[in-house]
Amino acid sequence: MSILIVSQNRNPKSWVDTLKSKNQDLDIQVYPEVDRPDDVEFAISWKHPEGIYQNYPNLKVIASMGAGVNHILKDDNLPKGVKITRIVDEQLTKDMSDFVLLQCLAVTRNLFLHWQNQQKSNWKLKSYQTPEKTTVGIMGYGNLGQAAGEKLHKNEFKVIGYANSSKTINEISVYGKQNMDEFLTQTDILVCLLPVTSETKGVLNFDLFKKLKPNAYLVNVARGEHLVENDLIKAINEGFLSGASLDVFQEEPLPESHKFWEHSQIQVTPHIASMTDPNSVAEQLLTNFEKMKSGEDLIHEVDVDKGY
Repeated sequence: MSILIVSQNRNPKSWVDTLKSKNQDLDIQVYPEVDRPDDVEFAISWKHPEGIYQNYPNLKVIASMGAGVNHILKDDNLPKGVKITRIVDEQLTKDMSDFVLLQCLAVTRNLFLHWQNQQKSNWKLKSYQTPEKTTVGIMGYGNLGQAAGEKLHKNEFKVIGYANSSKTINEISVYGKQNMDEFLTQTDILVCLLPVTSETKGVLNFDLFKKLKPNAYLVNVARGEHLVENDLIKAINEGFLSGASLDVFQEEPLPESHKFWEHSQIQVTPHIASMTDPNSVAEQLLTNFEKMKSGEDLIHEVDVDKGY
């Protein structure tokens, strides 16, 4: 029984070394150097080449290396019946909420504008906005959204959330689908932390941007599939948005020729809002490996139909 590591754009050695440090007897194969495909029953995966899992006839579980699973589920050629799991990790959650706070503070203090002015040797003053006067609307108020909301609230931002249904969580108002417009019209900084589903693909579009408060700002740390890229450019150029910070993209790495690189009001980071530390998550992966072998229910299993 073998564990397969499939790690596109990430060094697989650290994963192998960490797992082996927990259990020296593990049989681990690393894609693409797989000489015993029939032995593979458990895969640990990040952005695999689509269709490869058809080559492993005894595969039972595909475990995402991160909190997201869309990079797995978008493959239309997954073996039938294979189970999908995701990572739930306190460090990942903390890192994400720190990054969201960083972006919101940078926006309110005009930091991106001042960086650009520095390149031009331009000493130009602009009044900033305090957190107390800034409403951050978080789309996707699950574990990550709540952690970000709590951190922003502690730093005196006004916070509202958006989810499938209306509720109040730790004194923060969360708006449901029927109240989406009310949520948008209050929002100065829109943070996207939604899962990718058939309903949320393309949700960040021109019609949505027009409903935000004037000169609102977008922070997308969820998935590139949420954003209609041309609509973002249009919304910024027509003055509906003051700018955007993007950490995720429809194509990664972002092509050198992409227009986002050169747009003065768009900040690009290379999908680093939170990055999985193998040492922090190895135990939960190996727990699921043992549960798979014994036929027990897995932890953090994804509902494939819902996408999360």
